Amino acid sequence: MPELPEVETVKVGLQRLLPGRTVSAVQFDNPKSFPNAPADVSEFLIQASVVAVTRRAKVLLIELSSKYSLIIHLKMTGQLVFNSDSAHFGAGHPSASLVGRLPDKSTRVTLQFTDGSSLFFNDQRKFGWVRLLPTAEILQLDFFKKVGPEPLAADFTWQQFRDRLLRRKNSNIKAVLLDQTVVAGVGNIYADESLWGAKIHPTTLVRDLGPAKFKALYTSLRDVLQLSIDKGGSSNHTYVDAEGNKGSYMTFANVFRREGQACPRCGTTIIKTRVAGRGTHLCPHCQKPKRTTG
Repeated sequence: MPELPEVETVKVGLQRLLPGRTVSAVQFDNPKSFPNAPADVSEFLIQASVVAVTRRAKVLLIELSSKYSLIIHLKMTGQLVFNSDSAHFGAGHPSASLVGRLPDKSTRVTLQFTDGSSLFFNDQRKFGWVRLLPTAEILQLDFFKKVGPEPLAADFTWQQFRDRLLRRKNSNIKAVLLDQTVVAGVGNIYADESLWGAKIHPTTLVRDLGPAKFKALYTSLRDVLQLSIDKGGSSNHTYVDAEGNKGSYMTFANVFRREGQACPRCGTTIIKTRVAGRGTHLCPHCQKPKRTTG
Protein backbone atom coordinates (compact mmCIF):
# COMPACT_ATOMS: atom_id res chain seq x y z
CA MET A 1 0.00 0.00 0.00
CA PRO A 2 1.32 3.50 -0.80
CA GLU A 3 2.45 5.64 2.09
CA LEU A 4 1.68 9.30 2.66
CA PRO A 5 4.43 10.74 0.39
CA GLU A 6 3.38 8.57 -2.56
CA VAL A 7 -0.28 9.60 -2.29
CA GLU A 8 0.71 13.23 -1.79
CA THR A 9 2.74 13.05 -4.99
CA VAL A 10 -0.29 11.72 -6.88
CA LYS A 11 -2.44 14.50 -5.39
CA VAL A 12 -0.06 17.22 -6.51
CA GLY A 13 -0.09 15.94 -10.09
CA LEU A 14 -3.87 15.71 -10.27
CA GLN A 15 -4.31 19.13 -8.70
CA ARG A 16 -2.29 20.60 -11.56
CA LEU A 17 -4.49 19.06 -14.26
CA LEU A 18 -8.05 18.33 -13.09
CA PRO A 19 -9.56 21.53 -11.60
CA GLY A 20 -11.97 23.20 -14.01
CA ARG A 21 -12.69 20.08 -16.05
CA THR A 22 -16.34 18.98 -16.27
CA VAL A 23 -17.37 15.33 -16.14
CA SER A 24 -19.41 14.24 -19.17
CA ALA A 25 -19.64 10.47 -18.60
CA VAL A 26 -18.42 7.63 -16.41
CA GLN A 27 -17.92 3.92 -17.17
CA PHE A 28 -16.99 1.15 -14.75
CA ASP A 29 -16.60 -2.61 -15.02
CA ASN A 30 -17.13 -3.71 -11.44
CA PRO A 31 -19.55 -2.38 -8.78
CA LYS A 32 -16.95 -3.09 -6.09
CA SER A 33 -14.63 -0.59 -7.76
CA PHE A 34 -17.39 2.00 -8.19
CA PRO A 35 -20.01 1.38 -5.44
CA ASN A 36 -22.34 4.27 -6.19
CA ALA A 37 -26.08 4.66 -6.78
CA PRO A 38 -26.91 5.45 -10.43
CA ALA A 39 -29.18 8.31 -9.35
CA ASP A 40 -26.35 9.94 -7.40
CA VAL A 41 -23.97 9.54 -10.32
CA SER A 42 -26.46 11.15 -12.69
CA GLU A 43 -27.28 14.05 -10.39
CA PHE A 44 -23.99 14.80 -8.66
CA LEU A 45 -21.17 13.54 -10.91
CA ILE A 46 -22.26 14.01 -14.51
CA GLN A 47 -21.87 17.68 -15.53
CA ALA A 48 -20.09 18.50 -12.27
CA SER A 49 -16.73 20.27 -12.47
CA VAL A 50 -13.63 19.46 -10.50
CA VAL A 51 -12.98 22.10 -7.85
CA ALA A 52 -9.89 20.70 -6.13
CA VAL A 53 -7.89 17.56 -5.46
CA THR A 54 -6.88 16.95 -1.84
CA ARG A 55 -5.60 14.13 0.34
CA ARG A 56 -6.42 12.82 3.82
CA ALA A 57 -4.07 10.16 5.14
CA LYS A 58 -3.62 7.73 2.21
CA VAL A 59 -6.91 8.61 0.48
CA LEU A 60 -7.40 10.98 -2.47
CA LEU A 61 -10.38 13.34 -2.63
CA ILE A 62 -11.65 14.98 -5.84
CA GLU A 63 -14.00 17.76 -4.80
CA LEU A 64 -16.79 18.59 -7.26
CA SER A 65 -18.91 21.68 -7.91
CA SER A 66 -22.03 19.63 -7.00
CA LYS A 67 -20.93 19.60 -3.32
CA TYR A 68 -20.09 15.92 -3.72
CA SER A 69 -16.61 14.42 -3.87
CA LEU A 70 -14.98 11.33 -5.33
CA ILE A 71 -13.02 9.40 -2.71
CA ILE A 72 -10.29 7.23 -4.26
CA HIS A 73 -8.30 4.55 -2.49
CA LEU A 74 -5.52 3.08 -4.63
CA LYS A 75 -4.89 0.12 -2.30
CA MET A 76 -2.08 -2.15 -3.55
CA THR A 77 -2.10 -1.85 -7.36
CA GLY A 78 -4.17 1.22 -8.17
CA GLN A 79 -3.25 3.72 -10.87
CA LEU A 80 -4.62 7.04 -12.01
CA VAL A 81 -3.85 7.89 -15.63
CA PHE A 82 -4.85 11.16 -17.27
CA ASN A 83 -5.06 11.55 -21.05
CA SER A 84 -5.79 14.62 -23.15
CA ASP A 85 -4.69 15.95 -26.53
CA SER A 86 -1.91 17.92 -24.86
CA ALA A 87 -1.03 15.91 -21.75
CA HIS A 88 -0.53 12.36 -20.54
CA PHE A 89 0.64 11.16 -17.17
CA GLY A 90 0.23 8.12 -15.00
CA ALA A 91 0.55 7.77 -11.25
CA GLY A 92 0.62 4.61 -9.20
CA HIS A 93 1.49 1.00 -9.82
CA PRO A 94 4.03 1.01 -12.70
CA SER A 95 2.53 -1.55 -15.02
CA ALA A 96 2.32 -1.09 -18.77
CA SER A 97 -1.06 0.59 -18.30
CA LEU A 98 0.73 3.80 -17.34
CA VAL A 99 1.85 4.27 -20.94
CA GLY A 100 -0.38 1.87 -22.88
CA ARG A 101 -3.61 2.40 -24.73
CA LEU A 102 -6.56 2.81 -22.37
CA PRO A 103 -8.97 1.52 -21.32
CA ASP A 104 -7.38 -1.91 -20.95
CA LYS A 105 -8.17 -5.05 -18.95
CA SER A 106 -7.06 -3.39 -15.70
CA THR A 107 -9.29 -0.31 -16.13
CA ARG A 108 -12.06 -0.27 -13.52
CA VAL A 109 -13.39 3.28 -13.81
CA THR A 110 -13.17 5.86 -16.59
CA LEU A 111 -14.13 9.50 -16.13
CA GLN A 112 -14.64 11.39 -19.37
CA PHE A 113 -14.55 15.17 -19.42
CA THR A 114 -16.35 17.58 -21.75
CA ASP A 115 -13.05 18.72 -23.31
CA GLY A 116 -12.31 15.18 -24.52
CA SER A 117 -9.80 14.32 -21.79
CA SER A 118 -10.17 11.25 -19.55
CA LEU A 119 -9.07 9.99 -16.14
CA PHE A 120 -8.63 6.23 -15.83
CA PHE A 121 -8.63 4.33 -12.56
CA ASN A 122 -6.77 1.08 -13.19
CA ASP A 123 -6.43 -1.66 -10.58
CA GLN A 124 -5.08 -5.11 -11.38
CA ARG A 125 -6.06 -6.69 -8.06
CA LYS A 126 -9.45 -4.95 -7.73
CA PHE A 127 -8.94 -3.88 -4.12
CA GLY A 128 -9.16 -0.14 -4.75
CA TRP A 129 -12.35 1.86 -5.15
CA VAL A 130 -13.91 5.18 -6.19
CA ARG A 131 -16.83 6.38 -4.06
CA LEU A 132 -19.12 9.38 -4.62
CA LEU A 133 -20.31 11.03 -1.42
CA PRO A 134 -21.52 14.43 -0.20
CA THR A 135 -18.44 16.48 0.58
CA ALA A 136 -19.88 17.62 3.91
CA GLU A 137 -20.33 14.01 5.06
CA ILE A 138 -16.88 12.66 4.17
CA LEU A 139 -15.18 13.57 7.41
CA GLN A 140 -17.97 11.78 9.30
CA LEU A 141 -17.10 8.42 7.77
CA ASP A 142 -15.66 5.95 10.28
CA PHE A 143 -12.31 5.92 8.48
CA PHE A 144 -11.87 9.68 8.63
CA LYS A 145 -13.13 9.92 12.21
CA LYS A 146 -10.64 7.31 13.38
CA VAL A 147 -7.55 8.34 11.42
CA GLY A 148 -4.98 10.43 13.25
CA PRO A 149 -3.80 13.95 12.37
CA GLU A 150 -1.59 14.74 9.40
CA PRO A 151 2.03 14.70 10.57
CA LEU A 152 2.99 17.52 8.22
CA ALA A 153 0.10 19.83 9.13
CA ALA A 154 1.33 23.29 10.07
CA ASP A 155 -0.68 23.27 13.30
CA PHE A 156 0.47 19.80 14.41
CA THR A 157 2.90 20.45 17.26
CA TRP A 158 5.45 18.17 18.89
CA GLN A 159 3.39 18.29 22.08
CA GLN A 160 0.33 16.99 20.21
CA PHE A 161 2.53 14.31 18.64
CA ARG A 162 3.78 13.28 22.09
CA ASP A 163 0.28 13.19 23.56
CA ARG A 164 -1.03 10.99 20.75
CA LEU A 165 1.85 8.57 21.07
CA LEU A 166 1.29 8.35 24.82
CA ARG A 167 -2.19 6.98 24.20
CA ARG A 168 -0.33 3.71 23.67
CA LYS A 169 2.39 4.28 26.24
CA ASN A 170 2.94 0.56 26.90
CA SER A 171 3.53 -0.31 23.22
CA ASN A 172 6.81 -0.16 21.33
CA ILE A 173 7.37 3.04 19.41
CA LYS A 174 7.46 1.45 15.96
CA ALA A 175 4.06 -0.20 16.40
CA VAL A 176 2.59 3.13 17.50
CA LEU A 177 4.06 5.02 14.55
CA LEU A 178 2.42 2.48 12.21
CA ASP A 179 -0.97 2.89 13.91
CA GLN A 180 -3.03 5.07 11.53
CA THR A 181 -5.35 6.11 14.37
CA VAL A 182 -2.40 7.74 16.15
CA VAL A 183 -0.81 9.59 13.23
CA ALA A 184 -1.96 9.38 9.61
CA GLY A 185 -0.05 7.98 6.67
CA VAL A 186 3.19 6.67 8.24
CA GLY A 187 4.26 3.27 6.92
CA ASN A 188 7.21 0.96 7.37
CA ILE A 189 9.82 2.87 5.38
CA TYR A 190 9.24 6.17 7.11
CA ALA A 191 8.93 4.66 10.57
CA ASP A 192 12.39 3.08 10.22
CA GLU A 193 13.92 6.21 8.75
CA SER A 194 12.49 8.57 11.36
CA LEU A 195 13.52 6.32 14.27
CA TRP A 196 17.06 6.20 12.89
CA GLY A 197 17.07 9.97 12.57
CA ALA A 198 15.99 10.37 16.20
CA LYS A 199 18.41 7.65 17.44
CA ILE A 200 15.57 5.60 18.95
CA HIS A 201 15.50 1.81 18.97
CA PRO A 202 12.17 0.62 17.46
CA THR A 203 11.37 -1.64 20.45
CA THR A 204 11.56 1.26 22.91
CA LEU A 205 8.30 1.61 24.85
CA VAL A 206 6.58 4.95 24.34
CA ARG A 207 6.50 5.54 28.11
CA ASP A 208 10.31 5.43 28.17
CA LEU A 209 10.75 8.37 25.80
CA GLY A 210 11.56 11.72 27.36
CA PRO A 211 10.65 15.17 26.00
CA ALA A 212 13.91 15.47 24.06
CA LYS A 213 13.30 12.18 22.25
CA PHE A 214 9.68 13.07 21.45
CA LYS A 215 10.91 16.34 19.93
CA ALA A 216 13.66 14.59 18.00
CA LEU A 217 11.25 11.98 16.59
CA TYR A 218 8.67 14.62 15.67
CA THR A 219 11.32 16.59 13.76
CA SER A 220 12.83 13.50 12.15
CA LEU A 221 9.47 12.16 10.96
CA ARG A 222 8.45 15.46 9.40
CA ASP A 223 11.84 15.87 7.73
CA VAL A 224 11.77 12.34 6.31
CA LEU A 225 8.22 12.69 4.97
CA GLN A 226 8.92 16.08 3.41
CA LEU A 227 12.14 14.85 1.79
CA SER A 228 10.28 11.89 0.32
CA ILE A 229 7.57 14.15 -1.09
CA ASP A 230 10.26 16.39 -2.57
CA LYS A 231 11.88 13.32 -4.15
CA GLY A 232 8.61 11.92 -5.51
CA GLY A 233 8.02 9.15 -2.98
CA SER A 234 9.94 5.96 -2.37
CA SER A 235 8.92 3.77 -5.35
CA ASN A 236 10.12 0.93 -3.13
CA HIS A 237 7.96 -1.55 -5.02
CA THR A 238 5.17 -0.11 -7.09
CA TYR A 239 4.74 3.65 -6.87
CA VAL A 240 5.82 6.31 -9.30
CA ASP A 241 5.25 10.04 -9.25
CA ALA A 242 2.50 12.02 -10.91
CA GLU A 243 4.29 12.15 -14.26
CA GLY A 244 5.18 8.48 -14.40
CA ASN A 245 8.73 8.85 -13.06
CA LYS A 246 10.01 6.65 -10.27
CA GLY A 247 10.46 8.43 -6.98
CA SER A 248 14.06 8.85 -5.86
CA TYR A 249 13.77 8.85 -2.06
CA MET A 250 15.10 5.32 -1.67
CA THR A 251 18.45 6.52 -3.01
CA PHE A 252 18.57 8.86 -0.01
CA ALA A 253 17.32 6.39 2.61
CA ASN A 254 19.68 5.88 5.53
CA VAL A 255 18.67 2.46 6.86
CA PHE A 256 15.67 1.04 5.02
CA ARG A 257 16.70 -1.87 2.78
CA ARG A 258 20.36 -1.16 3.62
CA GLU A 259 21.11 -4.11 5.90
CA GLY A 260 24.76 -5.12 5.67
CA GLN A 261 25.83 -1.61 4.67
CA ALA A 262 27.54 0.97 6.85
CA CYS A 263 25.44 3.39 8.87
CA PRO A 264 25.99 6.81 7.23
CA ARG A 265 26.25 8.39 10.68
CA CYS A 266 28.62 6.08 12.60
CA GLY A 267 29.79 3.40 10.18
CA THR A 268 28.32 0.45 12.11
CA THR A 269 26.75 -2.28 9.96
CA ILE A 270 22.99 -1.81 9.59
CA ILE A 271 20.93 -4.83 10.60
CA LYS A 272 17.44 -6.06 9.78
CA THR A 273 15.18 -7.53 12.44
CA ARG A 274 11.45 -7.83 13.03
CA VAL A 275 9.41 -5.41 15.15
CA ALA A 276 5.64 -5.00 15.27
CA GLY A 277 5.34 -7.78 12.71
CA ARG A 278 7.32 -5.85 10.12
CA GLY A 279 10.82 -6.06 8.71
CA THR A 280 12.77 -3.39 10.56
CA HIS A 281 16.09 -1.75 9.72
CA LEU A 282 18.30 -0.06 12.30
CA CYS A 283 21.80 0.82 13.39
CA PRO A 284 22.68 -1.18 16.53
CA HIS A 285 25.13 1.52 17.65
CA CYS A 286 23.04 4.65 17.03
CA GLN A 287 19.79 3.00 18.16
CA LYS A 288 20.60 1.12 21.33
CA PRO A 289 17.69 -0.63 23.08
CA LYS A 290 16.44 1.29 26.10
CA ARG A 291 15.96 -0.46 29.42
CA THR A 292 12.24 -0.42 30.23
CA THR A 293 10.83 1.14 33.38
CA GLY A 294 8.29 -0.24 35.78
